[in-house]
Amino acid sequence: MGRTTSSSGRRVVVIGAGIGGLTAAALLARRGYGVKVFDQAGVAGGCASTFRRRGFTFDVGATQVAGLEPGGIHHQIFAELDLPLPEATPCDPACAVFLPGETEPIRVWRDPVAWRAERQRQFPGSEPFWQLMQRLFQPSWRFQGRGPVLPPRSPWDLWRLAQALRPATLVTVPYTFATVGQVLERLGLGSDAPSVKPTASQTGEPTQAESPSKNRRLKTFLDLQLKLYSQVSADETAVLYAATALGMAQAPQGLWHLHGSMQVLSDRLEKALVRDGGLLQLNHGVRRVHTAQGAVTGVTVENQKTGQSWVEPADQVVANVTVQNLVQLLGDRVPPGYQRRVEALPQGSGAFVLYLGVEAAAIPADCPPHLQFLYSYDGPIAENNTLFVSVSRPGDGRAPEGRATIVASSFTDIGLWWQTNDYKALKQAYIDGAMQRLSAYFDLQASHLIHVEAATPRTFARFTARDRGSVGGLGMRVSTFGPFGFANRTPVGGLWLVGDCTHPGEGTAGVSYSAQTVVQQIEAL
Repeated sequence: MGRTTSSSGRRVVVIGAGIGGLTAAALLARRGYGVKVFDQAGVAGGCASTFRRRGFTFDVGATQVAGLEPGGIHHQIFAELDLPLPEATPCDPACAVFLPGETEPIRVWRDPVAWRAERQRQFPGSEPFWQLMQRLFQPSWRFQGRGPVLPPRSPWDLWRLAQALRPATLVTVPYTFATVGQVLERLGLGSDAPSVKPTASQTGEPTQAESPSKNRRLKTFLDLQLKLYSQVSADETAVLYAATALGMAQAPQGLWHLHGSMQVLSDRLEKALVRDGGLLQLNHGVRRVHTAQGAVTGVTVENQKTGQSWVEPADQVVANVTVQNLVQLLGDRVPPGYQRRVEALPQGSGAFVLYLGVEAAAIPADCPPHLQFLYSYDGPIAENNTLFVSVSRPGDGRAPEGRATIVASSFTDIGLWWQTNDYKALKQAYIDGAMQRLSAYFDLQASHLIHVEAATPRTFARFTARDRGSVGGLGMRVSTFGPFGFANRTPVGGLWLVGDCTHPGEGTAGVSYSAQTVVQQIEAL
């Protein structure tokens, strides 16, 4: 059993009950800290939570989990918390990617041998790139597994970073400032123009006129996959991040489909937190972080049901928020340099998500659990030109027998949704466009549709409180990845940042690594 204490230096407030916040809270409670978690939402989990409609359970945002394999981050954390691992099956393929004009997808197999054969068949001549990714992946993965602190902001952080380094890590050093696009150019695999200008029919189905060169086809595939994980294209993604993102789907690692729903993760973390003496208060928003002499003293909490507010004292505050939200919480106490850096960041990613509850007859035979569609080369990887689709499995707890859920998302410009004069019409146009696109693969006749619902950046802002409804972190550019990103240790003493704005990035595995790092840093004080 864990210990609780309110002694000096041991009072911790966690802002936000996303996976990063709950993980930090549960680990600290296990170590005997007095932990209180506040979240303005009515359910824990943040972007990895769920909601129910008419017997269907929909994953709000995240639909895949990494790090459940032996030695993986969730495996480590659940073992420390003395919790059983959630039931899950590996995604195999991790994703089936449909490029414009093609009916046969690119299948990202979990078996490394099968994936090598697939990519050699799909992208002839590209093996030098994939071999380089593998050479960078292995030392990078082992390095991360040794618990480095990136970027370091104290002597202890530097010591932990040095402890994680090995001679093999040096192979990654020449690529510290490189992007995927630059590496492709060096290998003679850079993108070039299609042989025929692409067009698309009014039904949304690609025409046979689209005939890209082999290099452009490779680059487009990489753009699609990296946009999912890094939030930016291959030209902008740091190659050291890409090596991990492109390699983690293969065994012995893998991406996993949870049985029940994504909510299983937050439910079990909450159980451990409460068991070890911690407190989770939902529908309670933190409005301000208070400081004195450069260190935190507490937070203002508001009960959103009653409107009552109070100052909760704290020795340590762990913020599971975006860096933009953190600046807002600090108000006039934010260090000027930190504020300028946040204000200079590129606009984050937004998501439009369509949630469908359908009859099982709407799902094609042998449909993979995760698919990605690009509808035209002549368009952005956003605004319904691409859709990432997750489909429930029979018996996985997301739909009644004989039915299924389809969750389809596309990247979208955040500003578009806040500047529009007719939000309702814009949202309906996006729903209609996505339904039209999806109907080319799924049988979405009226008799198969049971529930239709959509979320926009405004929806995410309302339910997660993330600044302007952004998702996925800062984008894994060289300037925001690893040693150049935002540190867990902020310039304010006792104030820590966890989540997808910190190393190693987005996803439940990434935010859990950040939480584990902060717990170790607090313990070392």
